[in-house]
Amino acid sequence: MAEAIGEKALSNAKKMTIICTKGSLDWAYPPFILATTAAAMDVDVTMFFTFYGLQLLQKDLKLKVTPLGNPAMSMPMGGMHMSMPNMVGMIPGVTDMASVMMKNLIKKKGVASIEELREAATLSDVRMIGCQMTLDLFELDKKDMIDEIEIGGAATWMESALESDINLYM
Repeated sequence: MAEAIGEKALSNAKKMTIICTKGSLDWAYPPFILATTAAAMDVDVTMFFTFYGLQLLQKDLKLKVTPLGNPAMSMPMGGMHMSMPNMVGMIPGVTDMASVMMKNLIKKKGVASIEELREAATLSDVRMIGCQMTLDLFELDKKDMIDEIEIGGAATWMESALESDINLYM
């Protein structure tokens, strides 16, 4: 009887996969927040990092946020929300300035860093797969990536995705 209950619990286990394709600071947060939250709720999570999302697995993160092409971006300043015209993002140094402002805001508000969220994902047994094709395409080396990942391709992700209740693309 106990075995049947255990088997039923396993058959009801929830699974989620997330494809991570973006490597900017603002696009790094959603997949890691969703993955760590789901893992805390006993969801089996697999994250697949491909194209620019693969940058999120590098040991040395140099994440930036850009206002260029992001008309919704505004920052709280002096009790109001400041947004800048999209064209301003083309001026040299604006991306670096926006990145510093965002990182300062994250720290000031006590939001976990991407490094902290990535560590939480590791500690929560979130499966993180770096795309082999992307490593080859961009001439990256696994030694530059965090140790807690595995390398695989689309078929590796598909094995998890086909069994998942939730599949997200970010």
